[in-house]
Amino acid sequence: MKDILTAPFMQEMIRHTTNMYRLGYDERNGGNISLMLDENEVAEYLDLDHIIRTIPTGFDAKVLAGKIFLVTGTGKYFKNVEVDPETNLGIIRIAPDGVTAELMWGYADGGQFTSELPAHLMSHIARQSVDPANRVIMHCHPDYTLAMTGVHVMDERAVTRTLWKQMTESIVVFPEGVGVLPWMVCGTNEIGEATAEKMKTYRIVLWTLHGIYGCGRTMDEAFGLIETVEKAAKLFLLRAVLPEVNTITDEDLYALTVRFSLNYRKDFLDL
Repeated sequence: MKDILTAPFMQEMIRHTTNMYRLGYDERNGGNISLMLDENEVAEYLDLDHIIRTIPTGFDAKVLAGKIFLVTGTGKYFKNVEVDPETNLGIIRIAPDGVTAELMWGYADGGQFTSELPAHLMSHIARQSVDPANRVIMHCHPDYTLAMTGVHVMDERAVTRTLWKQMTESIVVFPEGVGVLPWMVCGTNEIGEATAEKMKTYRIVLWTLHGIYGCGRTMDEAFGLIETVEKAAKLFLLRAVLPEVNTITDEDLYALTVRFSLNYRKDFLDL
């Protein structure tokens, strides 16, 4: 077997968790990531028949039975993933019963996956129904996005329009807009269900005064969505106290959708 710490998917997880901590997106033990892995790729590094222990998932994910995930651990700090991945990360497989996870590697200190795993699994299920190539669910707490949710009306059309108008890139990166949820208790199946429902339409969901849920086919894609929303939120707050001199109009936004052949939320523009 190859050394699993050299696996591309492991290196990718280490690189992103380290960078997200550096940026302040994941303070302390805040934030979590789950990456769906290819069984054939995992087989190069692990004995697929060897199960260390089983852990209840807290959610019936039978539709994902047999799927393998690399998941950040509960109570773990992203800053420690790079120096001790085997304690701070784990590789699990959803058992045939759907309510049990088989630990195949990691959580070496006896820990387990993030408490928000049910929300991740629900979002994976939702995204698989929209885009079977979707493999990543990423949750974090970017400063400016959080601040924006405290001062902006939390309506999907309104928030999306504000973000689109902050910089030319926004509508190109997230033409479908952003989903929005009111403040809810975290780590519950209720917030997971609400997020998954939004994920059927949006690749980005804002949790008011909490953070962002983003998804993608790759880690880069999921993170790219998040950092673009965060950049737009930052620009909104920087400009909020200043008189507006220049703006991106709805006509300008429409011109961008034509230029880049975007499948955008047409009802979010006033044309």
